[in-house]
Amino acid sequence: MSALRSTSARTLRTVIAVFVIAVLLGGALLAAITALNRGVYSAGGFVGGYLDSLARHDTEGALALPGVVPSNDDLEAASLPQNLPRTLLRASVLGDLTDLEQISDTETSPGLHTVVYDFLLDGEAATMQFTVQSTGTFAGVFTAWRFATSPLAVLQVTVLHERAFTVNGLDLDTRAHAATDAPDTFSTQAAYLAFAPMRYSFAHDSTMLSSEPLSVPVVASGATDVTINAMPTETFTGQVQAELNSFLDKCIVDQVLQPSNCPFGITINDRVLSAPVWSIAQYPSVLLEAGESSFEMASTTGLAHIVVDVQSLFDGDKSTRDEDVSFVIGLSVTIQSDGNLAIQLR
Repeated sequence: MSALRSTSARTLRTVIAVFVIAVLLGGALLAAITALNRGVYSAGGFVGGYLDSLARHDTEGALALPGVVPSNDDLEAASLPQNLPRTLLRASVLGDLTDLEQISDTETSPGLHTVVYDFLLDGEAATMQFTVQSTGTFAGVFTAWRFATSPLAVLQVTVLHERAFTVNGLDLDTRAHAATDAPDTFSTQAAYLAFAPMRYSFAHDSTMLSSEPLSVPVVASGATDVTINAMPTETFTGQVQAELNSFLDKCIVDQVLQPSNCPFGITINDRVLSAPVWSIAQYPSVLLEAGESSFEMASTTGLAHIVVDVQSLFDGDKSTRDEDVSFVIGLSVTIQSDGNLAIQLR
């Protein structure tokens, strides 16, 4: 009888011990689930996963997250171009994203959260706001999320007076995705999907044209406008100057008072006794500005010089006209597809 009571007591203690352990394990599991839902599986944790992927240049991981890539309907609703090229959604284009710090996570309506992060873009402080939506749970306990608004940006790039540019070292052509029958234009535009947050450096640098480097921190989804102003280089201006000088040099060969198709000449009412000899005393200085469809040199003054013997019709006196003759000339210039310059004088 005593042995039976002893066995029952041990069994009871075992049951109680198992129950207590089960309660403790259940509590620990519940606490772990709660902690994970507040951290890794929270709205802020979801956004943090996206930012961490960008920081590691894991573009595939970032793009795989729900809601990152906008649909054409999303783009249309935001009045943005559709079927955008993904040329910039590659690891080689990404800069440095470091020092990620969640600042806030605010539930603005049931299941809809606004999350704010601070970070450094290529060493410079910046902030971005994200909107995420809960989509239920997975594994029955963890909260699932998606971006309610895609965090990707749309870079709307305008290249003034050119079509080519570089972004973070990648060479692009705005007409690469244009319709085959699209007309050539002096300035060009194109739009690209791009990761945000990220810093993008734009420029154009060629023999004939160059632009000031442009660094753009992109810290918002949707449209970011970028304008690259490609202007004539010293080589371009020098070549136009040389062409203009050559044209004027050909004008002075004609020993007439009014060289044909030239911007200078002189009218003399006396009798001309010798062949006029022309020279250029001062070439017009080429200064190019962008016009509607070409680079323009505004009407600019130059000086030709003439030496010619004359005899007065009034009293018969002979003299030498040795004087400067001012003239004005302007021009338009474009770069042809073969790289040569097309110059139109006016």
